[in-house]
Amino acid sequence: QVQLVESGGGLVQAGGSLRLSCVVSGRTFSRYSMGWFRQAPGKEREFVATISWSGGRIYYVDSVKGRFTISRDVAKNTVYLQMNNLKPEDTAVYYCAADLQGRLQVREDEYDYWGQGTQVTVSS
Repeated sequence: QVQLVESGGGLVQAGGSLRLSCVVSGRTFSRYSMGWFRQAPGKEREFVATISWSGGRIYYVDSVKGRFTISRDVAKNTVYLQMNNLKPEDTAVYYCAADLQGRLQVREDEYDYWGQGTQVTVSS
């Protein structure tokens, strides 16, 4: 079993920054890839970013390119999402997810485990 716990969400003004963290525990021996997704009120959950086991492959949704940075610390079993120049439309619950097969996926049904989510609210 794998457990994911997100933290770092909060309320920030437009143009501000937040860094989300996701700690992975449990059976983490496999070379899993990680993803961040978000769900705004009244909308479906959407892909934000994904990173490979080594960190050498990264992919972002177009709306966050140049503003968000995904990274990971393998030794700490932690993945991060640095969010800069936040906009009100970034307001959502942010979830991290693990793909134990180590693929680089944008579809949420390709991920095996999910965290509980952390709220990010950006005021205008």
